[in-house]
Amino acid sequence: MIFDSLKNMDNYKGIPRIYRALEIIRDTDFSRLEDGTYEVDGFGFRYMLQSYTAEKDNDRPEAHREFIDVQYLISGRERMGVGLVSDMTEEVEARPEGDIWFYRGPLDSITLQDDRFAVLFPNDAHAPGIVPPEGPAAVRKCVFKIHV
Repeated sequence: MIFDSLKNMDNYKGIPRIYRALEIIRDTDFSRLEDGTYEVDGFGFRYMLQSYTAEKDNDRPEAHREFIDVQYLISGRERMGVGLVSDMTEEVEARPEGDIWFYRGPLDSITLQDDRFAVLFPNDAHAPGIVPPEGPAAVRKCVFKIHV
């Protein structure tokens, strides 16, 4: 997993598709786009814009085997539980057709806000959408799906 600031995005120039996702985050006025899915021409990946209110908790961490997630909050704040798939104690549901597996297991916590982003690889379990201690807030998020 990578948890970093857009201020440090030049550190990822050697990972072209992740760097391209960060460029899109930096250069796009998302207020002009509706929620939905957008293909990134020439790079073979897509991103989704979503709006929601963070939940009280998320006790079902998920992981993907075919895709890397790059998650960035356009507005709002949310906590995300993160851990290693190898540390999960139980697989509770598998949806291979949607490339998503759900688990139970120990998680640490990060907060997505401001210019922070998270890159989640297939070995990273993550439980997004958790309300921060300050209380619930409307969230607008951009999630890139980059094929491994």
